[in-house]
Amino acid sequence: MSGEPVDLAAVAGSMNLRDVGGLRAGGGITRERTLYRSGTLAHLADDGVAALSRLSLRRVVDLRDAAEVDANPSRLPAAVPVERVPLFLGSVTSFFAEDIGLEEMYRRIVDDSSDAVVRAVRAVVVDQPVLVHCTVGKDRTGVTVAVALSAAGVDRDEVVADYARTAALLPVERTRAVIDWLRAQHPGSTNLEQLVAGSPADVMERLLGRIDAEYGSARDYLLSHGLSDDEVVELGRVLVAR
Repeated sequence: MSGEPVDLAAVAGSMNLRDVGGLRAGGGITRERTLYRSGTLAHLADDGVAALSRLSLRRVVDLRDAAEVDANPSRLPAAVPVERVPLFLGSVTSFFAEDIGLEEMYRRIVDDSSDAVVRAVRAVVVDQPVLVHCTVGKDRTGVTVAVALSAAGVDRDEVVADYARTAALLPVERTRAVIDWLRAQHPGSTNLEQLVAGSPADVMERLLGRIDAEYGSARDYLLSHGLSDDEVVELGRVLVAR
């Protein structure tokens, strides 16, 4: 295990921050204090930054695009290196304008941004403890972490349950304000609420099922897009205690 035990609730100003340790993985279990996931780190209070420093992070993987980063730069301990891996092709707002659903968004992530998914997973392999985040910690982070966990051998129901937790962890008032603002911009949208705040288990089930059908497994998906055999083996070693 890496880092030290920290009450993540003490990271004041964080959103959807959690440790993915403790998930069943065949005969093993995912290591605690190794891989964290979250939403934006732009609003950390000073004591939140201090609490985050006690995680002893060796890398932060930021999946946001340049406009998001410029508008809301992260507040991090000075010594933590950040790897920028923009995961969307195009802007976040384009998904609301097109009125696509989560399944289409996730299809585009795994099909059109596979190089970025591989880069993010490779960053998990290289340094731990590592934190992967985007703006909400739901979609880009959710897909990346789900693929990494699946490739490491974590049980499917555990991967899906970890993804599905997000909807209950988002701050209610902030989420409602975001939905109201976006609804004024896109009054005819049918997918807006799900895009902002939904993390339905069946959507992730179908995504992982499609990856299995097209590639054989999440492991094979990563291999087919540039991760090496050794890196996949190391991913399982660093994430899962057997």
